[in-house]
Amino acid sequence: MTKLLILNGPNLNLLGTRQPEVYGRDTLADVEALCMSHAEQSGTNLVFYQSNHEGALIDRIHAARGSEDGIVFNAGAYTHTSIALLDAIVSVELPVVEVHLSNIHAREAFRHKSYISKAALGQICGFGPQSYLLAIDALNAHLQGASGQ
Repeated sequence: MTKLLILNGPNLNLLGTRQPEVYGRDTLADVEALCMSHAEQSGTNLVFYQSNHEGALIDRIHAARGSEDGIVFNAGAYTHTSIALLDAIVSVELPVVEVHLSNIHAREAFRHKSYISKAALGQICGFGPQSYLLAIDALNAHLQGASGQ
């Protein structure tokens, strides 16, 4: 059974109340429940982790090596600033799909640059919570192709 880490960065614990006009009214718990329901259909096991701290995210990425098959990662604002997260992703050699609830390319110019995308298989953004489901499917397809199934 495929095991994926759904990793969320800073301020995502405030989903549902933080700028709902940008990020929607679903809470992080709502997004997690949606992902769990979706994953059950494909026989995928999900592990969730959220932190507002860059070091904690790096530690969790390191811990994924050998325990998870891939990572769906919404790094929040760290997407645009963290070379350390990029280095952590490269170091663990796990496939990563970058996700964002909003379309970061239609927002402020500073959000157009992503350090995470340099190490990710791809980026899915702008589809709200559906972005996570698309990322799970993309990562599963990649992993199945990699294993020849």
